[in-house]
Amino acid sequence: MASKHILVVDDEIGIRELLRDILQDEGYQVQLAENAAAARAARLHERPDIVLLDIWMPDCDGITLLKEWANSSLLTMPVVMMSGHGTIDTAVEATRIGAFDFLEKPIALQKLLKTVSTALKHSEQSPKSEMNLASLGKSPIVVALKDRLDKIALNVSPSPVLLIGPKGCGAELCARYLHDTTSPWLQLTEFSQLAAAPLDILESTRGGLVYIPEVAELSKTEQKGLLLLIAKSDKYNMRVVCVTSENLPKLQAEALFDHNLFQALSAVSLRVPALNEHKEDIPDLAIAIANLQLELAGLEYREFDIAALNGLRNADWPGDLAQLDAAIRNLIHTSLGEKITLDDVKRVLHQFDDAKTLVTPAENKKIRSAQVTEGKLSNQIELPFLDQPLREARDEFERLYFAHHMKDAVNNMSKLAEIAGLERTHLYRKLKQLGVKIKG
Repeated sequence: MASKHILVVDDEIGIRELLRDILQDEGYQVQLAENAAAARAARLHERPDIVLLDIWMPDCDGITLLKEWANSSLLTMPVVMMSGHGTIDTAVEATRIGAFDFLEKPIALQKLLKTVSTALKHSEQSPKSEMNLASLGKSPIVVALKDRLDKIALNVSPSPVLLIGPKGCGAELCARYLHDTTSPWLQLTEFSQLAAAPLDILESTRGGLVYIPEVAELSKTEQKGLLLLIAKSDKYNMRVVCVTSENLPKLQAEALFDHNLFQALSAVSLRVPALNEHKEDIPDLAIAIANLQLELAGLEYREFDIAALNGLRNADWPGDLAQLDAAIRNLIHTSLGEKITLDDVKRVLHQFDDAKTLVTPAENKKIRSAQVTEGKLSNQIELPFLDQPLREARDEFERLYFAHHMKDAVNNMSKLAEIAGLERTHLYRKLKQLGVKIKG
């Protein structure tokens, strides 16, 4: 097994070299950095197994560097802070940010070796690196979101929480922020468990958190099971966090969402902002996602140039954080230069544009006209709604779409849901919204 890699960051050469000699004698690989700038460069190019970080340095103090790493998803290894004149407040702040431990100088040999050994064991048992709420940004709207989550987390009773936001937003990051990592975490993907065995869920996640990624997709029976789960969650010291991108008050008014469940969830609810609402965070987010992917994939580090980051910030992100994450991973894997450039960003963001314009609207109209003339379009329909506003036109098209496919499905809702690619609950809601009657 390869020896563990330790990064020692201290502006005093005597201390750096002493620590290096001690740790090398114990079989560790040791890299030295004399200041924060050298430590940043070392961390970007390689992930050490542990960092020994001095608090007081001339160019940038260790607490600030620790915050930088935490905000850029680079705090993926245990960091032990060192100080010759630290205070309890400093140690508490460092621990809150994410430091593993605190060593006071002069450091006793046995204390040093025990702390390093313990930190390495903790690192081996920790889950893989992942994004966290700190990665979401530092804009006022995100800071306010974090402050509200902090307030919720301080409540003695783990009340259920409803997170409202577009698909692909950072809702799971918010849920994980409320989760104690030493307790169970359950992300429900099989909603049928709520109907069949809600008490089993309570037992398996006692003291932990249950995360439901889209509560609007639950059937009536599953909603009842969730309500039971919430009613008994306090007894099990368990928190339920639900997410929705749907208009729950409207679904409740249409009798598609349980009234009592809605009341229970809306008592503590937060809106997670869309990425397009805090675009100033996109450059830092892009770097955080890139650093995380580079570390997990073991690729060589490449930075974004300024124009590339500006291009990402100025782009539109209808798919939210999930779309940005996919774009960054694409850039890492397909860009050829030493740096990721604006041309790379444009290539990835517009890679589907050519597919859209292979046949222009005018050419398509000519083709359709010729097909009608030649009798190749047997089911040609009139489209009078093209002159209507978009919303009304879309509703009219959907009525035609479902009327057409209901004939093929012979009013079989399961078959119609499969054809349309919709979950049955969504299908029933959609048909009711459009005023399409289902024949018995």
